[in-house]
Amino acid sequence: MPADGANTHGKLLTLTLQVWRQRDSKSEGKFETYQAKGISPDQSFLEMLDVVNEDLIAKGLEPIAFDHDCREGICGACSLMINGEAHGPDRGTTTCQLHMRHFSDGDDVVIEPWRAAAFPVIRDLVVDRTAFDRIIQAGGYVSINAGGAPDGNTLPISKKEADLSMDAASCIGCGACVAACPNASAMLFVGAKASQLRHLPQGQPEQHKRALNMLNRADKEGFGSCRNHFECEAACPKEIPRRVMAEGYRDYVVATLTRDD
Repeated sequence: MPADGANTHGKLLTLTLQVWRQRDSKSEGKFETYQAKGISPDQSFLEMLDVVNEDLIAKGLEPIAFDHDCREGICGACSLMINGEAHGPDRGTTTCQLHMRHFSDGDDVVIEPWRAAAFPVIRDLVVDRTAFDRIIQAGGYVSINAGGAPDGNTLPISKKEADLSMDAASCIGCGACVAACPNASAMLFVGAKASQLRHLPQGQPEQHKRALNMLNRADKEGFGSCRNHFECEAACPKEIPRRVMAEGYRDYVVATLTRDD
């Protein structure tokens, strides 16, 4: 449902944008003000930025750099802080799925990149999220020989366990959890990627080692520790539940207590 005061009548919008501009990770950034005019309430937030960039290019100015790919809420690339909220005001929605009817004519809209030491700014609103890739490389996989692909109906997985795995697997790795967390913790992401495997037979032999390696890598990347604020759960566009974090820490503790070194 549209937020209170949002545009529900199809009237074209004029918005004042405060956009973070930064040439690269070594340069100082600052907010710059732009006018977004003639915006349809049926346009997505990224389509609104497209309109603004077309106007900037027509004036011979540098367009705003922002990240996107699928524009269908699948890839997780559209990582923006909008008025202090990861992906904007609509819960369970990525930035590319956020429509302008959630804003009112004359609104001021502040647009920033993810703010985390582990996500350095590449340019303007684009950040480097390859730290997530390195966390996956540290343990977010199954390395044992699981054999060929058997018929799905022969795998001894209860519906409850399959549902828990699929819920965690819906994580798109956008980084909203990190951006929303006061400590810039990646625990919701790590927990989701570990949880989707721990509930499947193929993932259970490496269950504890996986959590240990992924959490140790997250520490090395500079992500903070979880302090149970649960802002991550509220900001997640796929609404990953907090229980994946408890599972991840449980496996981490077991691995720490039972490892040989």
